[in-house]
Amino acid sequence: MIYLDYQATTPLAPEAREAMLPWLEGPGGTGFGNPHSPHRLGRLAEAAVEHARDQVAALFPLGGRVVFTSGATEALNLALRGSEPGRRGRPVAASAIEHAAVLDTARALPGAFTLLPVGPDGLVDPQVALPDGVGIVAAMHVNNEIGTVQPVGELCARARAAGALFVCDAVQAAGRMPLVDADLIAISAHKFHRPKGVGALWVRDGIALEPILTGGGQEQGLRSGTLSPALCAGMGAAAELARARRESDAAHVAALWHAARAQLPGWQLNGSAEYRWRGNLNVRREGLDVARLMSDLREVMFSAGSACASGSGRPSHVLAAIGLSAAQARGSIRLGFGRYTALTELEQAADLIHNAATQQG
Repeated sequence: MIYLDYQATTPLAPEAREAMLPWLEGPGGTGFGNPHSPHRLGRLAEAAVEHARDQVAALFPLGGRVVFTSGATEALNLALRGSEPGRRGRPVAASAIEHAAVLDTARALPGAFTLLPVGPDGLVDPQVALPDGVGIVAAMHVNNEIGTVQPVGELCARARAAGALFVCDAVQAAGRMPLVDADLIAISAHKFHRPKGVGALWVRDGIALEPILTGGGQEQGLRSGTLSPALCAGMGAAAELARARRESDAAHVAALWHAARAQLPGWQLNGSAEYRWRGNLNVRREGLDVARLMSDLREVMFSAGSACASGSGRPSHVLAAIGLSAAQARGSIRLGFGRYTALTELEQAADLIHNAATQQG
């Protein structure tokens, strides 16, 4: 099996697994305590959570706090629904290629919603017109389908100049590149080699939020429910490892990108070739039957689009936003690779994909 779907999820880092194990102990151990309990086992678990919080916080800009969540979807809901502009129904603007966690949530808010267009390169113009009275501007750092890197720093400055909060989905950027300034930033642990089921929302100092999940108020009064020390510890270890390996991981990914491009002659790149994370290769071929391609290559794990929309029957809104026809979108595939992808296996997979596509005629 060759795994090329890093945008959907990433393999668990051995270091993250090791960090989790002590907090999965059964009877006789000391790692199963509730981090919200006042006794010794609870305090040990709480210390593990707070250590992980510090490790994760190091991924973000200075001056803010980390709120653990179940993942980026919950984090983005908390950012949009829990912020003052979202609650009061001020207008929201988001790029046309945002994840559904932003688009569907923004549409459900009481205020007006505006889509900010992108060009054929998959980028929002930093000078794009913002709606009058805008309260929230949302733009993702790295797109999950085509890998383009948005000018989030400039968009954040525009939002603040308009008196709006800037919300950034940094799921595909966290651990891979420095995160830029924003007001609220969402990340998901399983996108950078840690367990599923945990994420975080970074909240800039001075930003007030109301909880959207009520109950015991365990997580800073913003997110009720018992935190998992094991999941938090795994996320913390993965975050620390990602920071230490950022440059070497990026160099490895760049080498993989160039090798894959060379193995796929005649395939058209979707999105900017310059402003992108090179661990995401979204390409298309005229007349390609992607369903047949995936059936023919069952040992190569790749995507026909966003994994989050698989099975929905809906065409990719991202590929439509950059101007692709329905036929071009249907003929597109996404190859995702990273730290644990070997050059030889990527070259083998690309060769298999190209040959199988060529045999289709």
